[in-house]
Amino acid sequence: MERGARQLLGYPPSKVVGQPAARLPADGAGTAGAAALRDAAGRERWSGTVAPRHRDGRRLRRELLGHRRTAEGPVTEWLVVSAVTGTPEGQTPAGPPEGEAAGGAAPGNEAAGSTTPGSGTPRSGTYGSGRLGEWAFRQAPCVMAVFDADLRLVRANAGMEQVLSLTEDQMRGLRLPEIVPHPVSDETEAKMRRVLEGGGPQQLRAGAGPAGTGANDGWSTSLVPLEDPAGHVRAVCLAAHQRLQEHLARQRMLLLSEASSRIGTTADSGRTAQELADIAVPGLADFAAVDLLDAPRHGGEPSPAAPARPLAATRTAVRSVLDDGPPASAAGTAGTKTLYPALSPVARCLAQGHGALYDAADPDLLRWARQDPGAARLLGSTTHSVMVVPMRAHGATLGVALFGRHRHAEPFEADDLWLAEELTAKAAVSIHTARRGSREHTSTMTLQRSLLPQTLPDQGALDIATRYLPAGTRAGVGGDWFDVIPLSGARVALVVGDVVGHGIRASATMGRLRTAVRTLADVDLPPDELLTHLDDLVLHLSADESGTDDTAESAGGIGTTCLYAVYDPVSRRCALARAGHPPPAAVTPDGAVRFLDVPAGPPLGLGGLPFETFETELPEGSLLALYTDGLLAARDHDIDEALDKMFAALARPAKTLDTVCDRVLTAMLNHRPDDDIALLVARTRALHTDRVAAWDLASDPAVVARARKHATEQLTAWGLDDAAFITELTVSELVTNAIRYGRPPIQLRLIHEASTLTCEVFDSSSTAPHMRRARTFDEGGRGLLLVGQLARRWGTRHALTGKTVWAEQSLSPG
Repeated sequence: MERGARQLLGYPPSKVVGQPAARLPADGAGTAGAAALRDAAGRERWSGTVAPRHRDGRRLRRELLGHRRTAEGPVTEWLVVSAVTGTPEGQTPAGPPEGEAAGGAAPGNEAAGSTTPGSGTPRSGTYGSGRLGEWAFRQAPCVMAVFDADLRLVRANAGMEQVLSLTEDQMRGLRLPEIVPHPVSDETEAKMRRVLEGGGPQQLRAGAGPAGTGANDGWSTSLVPLEDPAGHVRAVCLAAHQRLQEHLARQRMLLLSEASSRIGTTADSGRTAQELADIAVPGLADFAAVDLLDAPRHGGEPSPAAPARPLAATRTAVRSVLDDGPPASAAGTAGTKTLYPALSPVARCLAQGHGALYDAADPDLLRWARQDPGAARLLGSTTHSVMVVPMRAHGATLGVALFGRHRHAEPFEADDLWLAEELTAKAAVSIHTARRGSREHTSTMTLQRSLLPQTLPDQGALDIATRYLPAGTRAGVGGDWFDVIPLSGARVALVVGDVVGHGIRASATMGRLRTAVRTLADVDLPPDELLTHLDDLVLHLSADESGTDDTAESAGGIGTTCLYAVYDPVSRRCALARAGHPPPAAVTPDGAVRFLDVPAGPPLGLGGLPFETFETELPEGSLLALYTDGLLAARDHDIDEALDKMFAALARPAKTLDTVCDRVLTAMLNHRPDDDIALLVARTRALHTDRVAAWDLASDPAVVARARKHATEQLTAWGLDDAAFITELTVSELVTNAIRYGRPPIQLRLIHEASTLTCEVFDSSSTAPHMRRARTFDEGGRGLLLVGQLARRWGTRHALTGKTVWAEQSLSPG
């Protein structure tokens, strides 16, 4: 390098490298460098003639070839090469230089590049025998070049000149890496050297690409030794053939492979359509437009109009290699409505269900352009080839994709149509899946919300606030639920559950379990017994669904968790049991937060394992928080941090329970939850002794009159004289049944809660009374029937020993 640079201009590299190219010693005040600078501006490669001055003062006329190189920082570097004669260093070259070389500074006002040395080789004479041999070499349909023993180019045919956009004179005397700086050129030169060393012909599955860019796709290169009559290798012949069809097939496969990861990345139909257009341009087409058909309002799949009717669609995506001008500007913007005339290529392709190719002279295309000014603008005067491809998935037609070429010289062919149909099919499947998922999600949400309590029931034992947040992931809505169930004796049951899985099946299972819990609660079962019966139900559901084809959703609720709690405002005691569910949190009126130590029973559906009831006393004004595990399963913090945040939010005083719910969710979540969340917060109330009256009664029929008297006196004290008649009848019947069919001890209790009066009679027998319809001449059997007619509701609840028969009556507003 150093020898070549000194040989060219007589200057050592230290005097040239790093200096602005405009200051290259030349005839005139840098005119050669300034002209080269203007000519090379914005180009990746430059060639031209300059007239630098040698160090001894002589003016030289040199052909230079420069390649722009990527450099770090704001300075652009160029690799500049020139053929020079083989004059020894220190001597003055005579005459026009020919041979080998290495260059100097770059054209333009950039930092000077490196130089490359070499040794000259005189131009060889005519190859072949006679003029026909010369013609054959020059006009061969492939790329051909001859390199001498120093691997410097001595001959290049027209194919080589066309591919590299350089003349033979510009390349003569240069090595291949100097002509095309690229790793493939280095590999090719190494194999040429192997040919010169007797290694025989060599093959490469790559070659220098068009315009000297170094692109190595679609080329096959052969290197053949050229021997003299004595059999000695004197030169190397390079012949390169472009494998066009193989290259195009490979490009199509690469584009199709890339589409699998780039199309359908989201559930947004508009985004998927744009991804289709983005991957088609410029890899397949010069412009693309995607139109989606409007779905019918009833939510079914869109269907194409018949060819005899115009077709309405919405332009959803547009992409062009041009930023403006046709067809980019004529393609419109996303969201605009498009109306395709009847019998247009688009309407016909949608009706037929397959794509079609059209050239600019096609009668159908010309007729469409005449009928539709928008189509004429879209196609433009330069568009020469068009593809129309329907978007179909699972038997439904979703829209149409249009592809056009105006910059590509080659028209679309059958393989291009196949590729377009494959790309469009991928987008159509993604859009169809997204729409179906959206419809299923909407249906599941509708079902889920219809199965959850629409309003909270009126009751005086608890103040309650609830929240339900569906999952924000594509898994869909789950089966979380909550419920508030008024019970007899002013008690209230609270339920929170979580069904495994997501989607409609999980929501349906949740609805069945919620109905079962309400039914079992009406029987007034203790929490542990209720969960045992619910566990049996889940086992039956699993057995019923064991033959379903949907193996992913055939568990019938196995693994479902549930927490059931009953609060009694009279005793201020709360009884709880849980089946694999997170324990509830309790906050005392002084702000202390703790988990209630409810035994962790197994999830529902395992069978055979017991559940335990935990009882605790809650002071009036205590807070209970029941929730599903989605509240604690945040992705950005661990469980301990989540519990600390929940406890801190619960401990803060708040005027309303809605504020408490919002604080908890705000503290625990900073994004849509990954799983459903059900949250129920309740503040306890108490029924004091002034609202509850109880009397112990002897097991004697004479005590019935005394019981009626106790009841009427208590009603007078409460100002409820209007309710005395019904209350006396109810007390008489229930106390009489307890004395006649039950066992002592017997107790009568009246509970006045808001607009409800409850009469309860307890005895130690476990035999429950049954209502029967008395015959005409029967003397008894009408008591419970009369109670059932006069009371709002009545029933029996069992304890470990004995039972309580109760009846509720509504009080008038006065």
